[in-house]
Amino acid sequence: MPFDIQDLSGTFSVGDIAIAMLLSFVLSAGIAWVYRFTHRNVSYSQSYVQTLVILGMLISLIMLVVGSNIARAFALVGALSVVRFRNAIKETRDVGFIFLVMGVGMATGTRFYTLAIVAAVVISLVIVVMFRFNWFASNVQRQVVKVQVPPDGNYTDNIQDVLIAHTSEFELISMESIRGGALTELMYTVRLKKGHEPGQLISALGERTGGQRVTVLTGYDQTDL
Repeated sequence: MPFDIQDLSGTFSVGDIAIAMLLSFVLSAGIAWVYRFTHRNVSYSQSYVQTLVILGMLISLIMLVVGSNIARAFALVGALSVVRFRNAIKETRDVGFIFLVMGVGMATGTRFYTLAIVAAVVISLVIVVMFRFNWFASNVQRQVVKVQVPPDGNYTDNIQDVLIAHTSEFELISMESIRGGALTELMYTVRLKKGHEPGQLISALGERTGGQRVTVLTGYDQTDL
C-alpha cells in the first residue's frame, strides 16, 4: 500500500513564511533591546533576552501551523501543557516582556503585520518613556539593618534606642540564632531621618553591639562595620 504523503504547507506561501519569521525576529529583537536598555537591576540575563527573540519567532511559527484549524489549536495546547519550566522569573516586568513578544509573535503568525508593528513600537515607546522619566517611583527610601549581638545582655533595648535616634520608623522583621547560639542576628527595616547617613547609623550601632558586625543594606549597596 503506497504511502499518501500530503504536505499542508501550501496553505500559506513561502512569502508568508518569510515575512512572518523575519518580522517576528525584527520586532522581538527590538523588544529585547528595549528590555536591555531599561533594565536596572543586577539580575540581567543574556540567556533570558535571547529567549525573548526565540519565543517571538516560535509563537509566530505556532500560529502559522494552527491557522484557523481548531483541532490543531487544541492539539498544540495539549502538547505544550506537558512542558515544565523550572527557572523562576526574577522580576515581574520580565513576565510583561514575555507576554509582549508572545503577542507580537501571534500577530505576525496570523499575518496581522500592521498590528504587530504598531503594537510593538507603541508599547516599547511606553516602556522607554516610563524608564526615562522614572514613572511610579516611590520616594520612600528604606534600608535593611542587620545587627549581630551576644545572646545575653540588654543589647536589644540599646539597639532600639539608636534606631529611635537615627530613624523615623523601624520594624524588627527577623531574629535568628547564629554560630551555634553564640550570637543573635537581628534584622530591621528602617527609614533614616532626613540628614542622617547610613555610616552614622553604623557607627552608633557599633558602640552598642559589643564589637559585633553591623550591616546596612541600601538597595543593592552594602555597608559593613
